Amino acid sequence: MATQPQGNANLPLLYRGLEPLNSGQHSKMKLKRQQTIPEVGQVHAIPVTIDEFIPAQRHYPIIFSAGENPVPLALMGLNEGVNTYIDAEGKPIDESAYMPAYLRRFPFMLAKLRPDSDELSLCFDPTSGSLDEKEGDALFDGDQPSELTRNILAFCEQFETAGQRTHAFMEEIQKAELLMEGEVSVQPEGAAQPFVYRGFKMVDEEKLRNMRGDELRKLNQNGVLPLIFAHLMSLGIIRDLFYRQVQQGKGPVASIPSAPQGKAEGEKVGNDAEA
Repeated sequence: MATQPQGNANLPLLYRGLEPLNSGQHSKMKLKRQQTIPEVGQVHAIPVTIDEFIPAQRHYPIIFSAGENPVPLALMGLNEGVNTYIDAEGKPIDESAYMPAYLRRFPFMLAKLRPDSDELSLCFDPTSGSLDEKEGDALFDGDQPSELTRNILAFCEQFETAGQRTHAFMEEIQKAELLMEGEVSVQPEGAAQPFVYRGFKMVDEEKLRNMRGDELRKLNQNGVLPLIFAHLMSLGIIRDLFYRQVQQGKGPVASIPSAPQGKAEGEKVGNDAEA
């Protein structure tokens, strides 16, 4: 269902190359006003930071990737290669849906240029097609960054800081051993068998309920508890996401009727979901 985001040659998801932005090489470069990322239409899960949990949980299920180093992900589809929020051209299907910051910063990001230094530089993906010398907003004013570039840098710095907070959050919930292997079962009306999705992690509600008072108080004081609740509440959207796929003809079976009112019979989230 969801895997650790990775890109080509160890690059982050969606990035196919990275080049440091500088006035010497890119003084005439402009950022196109209308940008799309066609590859996103084939991506079913996008990384999100904890700063985004509250706005994102209204639109996407927030789960955690599988593996030893899980990260939070916003599910845009329940199957690999399926995105129900962004079309094949990279355009939003639903303009009202929250757009993760990971996508809004593309094709830029902060990256280390040298392994022996912690200094981060503003880089961009030269294969993205978002920058050229013909049209758009200038990235440099002479040999100085334009206001646009300064704003991009500030946004990337904020994203990096949010990423550090997200890393600390993940360390907290892993230290508390709150993550378990997730499983979701959706039983549509008229279907002989439920559709089961695995391959991700989620917070174990039973273990959360059985934590000692002092442990819960610490999680609350650290700001972790509200984020856990946002994650758990977002899981209810999985059923809606299932029917978004059906209605868009992206599976699992086009003949399944539209979502009925109320909770689907047999729908489960957690360890006891049907196999």
